[in-house]
This record gives sequence, structure tokens and C-alpha cells, in this order.
Amino acid sequence: MQVKKEHSKNIVIPQALQPGDLLRVIAPSGALREIEAFKRGVEIWRERGYRVEVIPEIEDRWGYLAGKDEKRRSHLAAAWQDPECRGILCARGGFGTTRILEQWTWILQNQPNAQCPMPHAHSPKWLIGFSDITALLWSLYKIGISGVHAPVMTTLAEEPIWTIERLFNLVEGNSLEPLKGEAWGGGVVSGRLLPANLTVATHLLGTPMQPELDGVILAIEDVTEAPYRIDRMLTQWRMSGALSKIAGVAVGSFTNCEPPANIPSFSVDEVLRDRLGDLGIPVVSNLPFGHQAPNAALPVGVMVTLDGDEGVLSFS
Repeated sequence: MQVKKEHSKNIVIPQALQPGDLLRVIAPSGALREIEAFKRGVEIWRERGYRVEVIPEIEDRWGYLAGKDEKRRSHLAAAWQDPECRGILCARGGFGTTRILEQWTWILQNQPNAQCPMPHAHSPKWLIGFSDITALLWSLYKIGISGVHAPVMTTLAEEPIWTIERLFNLVEGNSLEPLKGEAWGGGVVSGRLLPANLTVATHLLGTPMQPELDGVILAIEDVTEAPYRIDRMLTQWRMSGALSKIAGVAVGSFTNCEPPANIPSFSVDEVLRDRLGDLGIPVVSNLPFGHQAPNAALPVGVMVTLDGDEGVLSFS
């Protein structure tokens, strides 16, 4: 097994949830459109026994955003500083979290005039979402706190039972089953798992929200991106030197990313193999996470093992 040099910070895992805990639903990204799907997702958490509080402004809109930046930022701060709230559930993805991070700092202890103080320095809470929520998950990881790359409220009800149970197992402190995909070779490596929507992550490169990438297992997925756009993004990762730091790549679903008919193009699979296949590191594709169910929950920042020869992503 090869172990690439990794960023040496400690990662804090929020305290395990249990039914009866209070969770807050916020909309830090795009405007909510899928109302019925959203309600079904909230009900799944409530049926598990959690107290789920939805912000009154959940259906606010400002263009394609779920309200103005300062309002969405205030909802995140209020949920983060609420001593009773144990977890933050994101309504949907879309676009908008990078905008609220422009003037955002995660504060982990009470300080005078702190934007989002926490009552207990060692009691961070769960943040759960994917797609555009990648920006929040990465910014938390950058300061050493784990979150969960998992279905948002508008997609949860479309998930099979096993992925819903997996999400609950993760946040309730139970072990996770390995995920099986397609082996590309490259051996076996261990590192910290860093899940992401490829588009969002690409636009974080070179910004203050980009975490250290040394030795991480990068897990990527995307939706409605043409193959040439995926090529462009992965080429940026290569030319920036970001991919040279990564220990392995776990590839999830690339949903609705095939080219239009009758236009000369590579397939999305051909682009992924061309841009990732020559890195000399373990790569596993077709893993069950991303915009198309199943979207298996992935913990951010935990140590995992990626077996490129057997096609398995396993969790400590």
C-alpha cells in the first residue's frame, strides 16, 4: 500500500446524532423549486425521530438564489451558533454558497463581535448536503471539521432505502460499508476523503476556500456538464498542479453529461479516462454517489482506503 504525504491537521467529527435532536433546514444556495420533494425529504428525517425546524424564509427568492446573500449568510450563522441545533440540513444545491463565503469566517469559540460564535469549542455540528454545498463542506474541512456529502432535502426522497440508512448510520456514529465501483488500477492508497462536485471544486481552486490537497482521496461527481467542459475543468486541475498532489480519485456519477447527438465529441467516460488515467495513482469509477440516485453519503476529511485494483472505497 502506498501512502502519499497528507495534510497533517486533525479532523474533528461532530458528536453522533440521536433521534430527538434538533436539526435546522436552511437554503444557502439556489431558490427552492421542488416543494413537494422538499417536504418528503424533511419528513424522512422526522420519521427517524428528529426534530426538524425549517426556516420561515425557505421559499424566498432573489433571482436564482434563495434570498439575498446577507440573508442566506445570516441563516447559516444562526443555525451554526444555536446551542440546541445539532445539525444543518441544506434544502437544495444550485448556486450561491460561494457568494455567502465571500464574507464568512467559521468561529469555533465565543469571541467579542464574532460573526458565528459556538458555545462549545469542541462541539461542531453536522453540515449535510452536496452539489453546490461542496463550497461549505470544503470551507469546513479547511478548518478541520468534517461534514457529510449526502442528499439534500429535495433529493432525499428519491434515494433507495440503503442510501438513506447509510446517511443515518454515518451521522449516528455507526460504521459504513465499503462502496464498489470499476477498477482502473493504480494500486492501493490511504488518505483523507474530500468529496466534491467537480464544477464547484474547480471554481474554488486558488481561492481562500481551497483546502490543502496533499495526499487526499478526491471524490468527484457532476451533472449536465458537456464532455468538453469536464475536459476543460480537469485540464485546469492538471495545469494548476492540483492533481499532482492527490493520492487517488474516486469517481461517482456524471449525470446527463453526454454530448448532444450529431456533434463530434468524446464521451464523458473517454474524457475522464484521458484526463485521469495517466496520473499513476489509484482510480475507481462508477461509484454510487452523485446527482443520480443512489447518492451514498460520504464523510468529509476522514481516512479512507481506495483500492484501484479491486475497485473498492472503504472507510475506517
